Amino acid sequence: MIYTLPNSSNKNLANVRLEIRALQPQLIEWRRHIHQKPELGFQEKLTAEYITQKLQTWGIEHQTGIAETGIVAIIKGEKSGDGKVLGIRADMDALPIQEENQVSYCSQHDGVMHACGHDGHTAIALGTAYYLHQHRYDFSGTVKIIFQPAEEGPGGAKPMIKAGVLKNPDVDAMIGLHLWNDLPVGTVAVKPGAFMAAISIFNCTIFGKGGHGALPHQTVDSIIVAAQIVNALQTIVSRNVNPLDAAVVTIGELHAGTRMNVIADTARMSGSIRYFNTDLRDVFESRIEEIIAGICKIHGATYRLDYQNLYPPVINDSEIANLVKNAAEKVVETPVNILPEYQILGSEDMSFFLQEVPGCYFFLGSANAEKNLNYPHHHPKFDFDETALVIGVEMFVKCVEKFLN
Repeated sequence: MIYTLPNSSNKNLANVRLEIRALQPQLIEWRRHIHQKPELGFQEKLTAEYITQKLQTWGIEHQTGIAETGIVAIIKGEKSGDGKVLGIRADMDALPIQEENQVSYCSQHDGVMHACGHDGHTAIALGTAYYLHQHRYDFSGTVKIIFQPAEEGPGGAKPMIKAGVLKNPDVDAMIGLHLWNDLPVGTVAVKPGAFMAAISIFNCTIFGKGGHGALPHQTVDSIIVAAQIVNALQTIVSRNVNPLDAAVVTIGELHAGTRMNVIADTARMSGSIRYFNTDLRDVFESRIEEIIAGICKIHGATYRLDYQNLYPPVINDSEIANLVKNAAEKVVETPVNILPEYQILGSEDMSFFLQEVPGCYFFLGSANAEKNLNYPHHHPKFDFDETALVIGVEMFVKCVEKFLN
């Protein structure tokens, strides 16, 4: 029996083969099980055990304990061919968010929630592994499905690469998807070149001189210094970056003071910087410190700055991006539901895989406003239309067939 979610648009499943559509009850079961037991980066032990149990039951070759909790499933095609290897990546980790959804599968772990769709990514990867193993006589070559920890931080892709997941056998290309609630279910966004941004982060402490609110001349007000720094940092994008280069500086935290009539001696701030053009990496790092140092000097304050370059931009290979686009044309309604120029300033450590081998990362629409399933990612009420799960499996299987055959 083919399971269909209430009010789901059947047209979104029109091009999904019946055998994959029939997996929908299992995909939903797997996703909801994982959703109820969310785990933070490098702590995905229950999730890894669940994935391992499924792979063992199905008789799929796999390796566990990679970069602590990562898993690689290996499905070898038994059709004659040239033996190429395609990697498929799915992230497993959750976020430190208290879920506010009133659903039967709500998070059972206080303060932790799958608020970005990684539970769906894992379910899609499991469904893909199951289907390909059942149909291993229909394709040549090898598929390596990489279940990655810690995408949300501190980053699990690099440790997995270092552990050798792209070797033995060597991966020729990589693909991955992200369920995306900014796009309606049944939509695919895929673009060659820069698709997601690089990210750098910083933490800064301003050291002033505290005192009484009525005697400001005896103090160095760290809040005044921090406020001027926050404003001045915005001039980097507006005056130091070419207007044709997309970039953004965000100050996400600012903490200072203990009482309304006490001038704070310290202020702490943290922020993130996102950009596509890698030539801007050193520009941001140097300008941020110059601005902080200059404003502190003017006011007689000092500072401590910790600056880190985290993830490079996600750069899609044009040939693999075209392969994904061609697959999408067979799966979703075209051309209206394929977005070839979509990109965002969000960041992803899939970028490290794409630095090693050619590949493509794409978005799969998962929102359904009619069912109130359109809260943004990282929101405590985030959820998605589970119809996207079977579409995701169909997309991955189509890509495997096109690449390996």
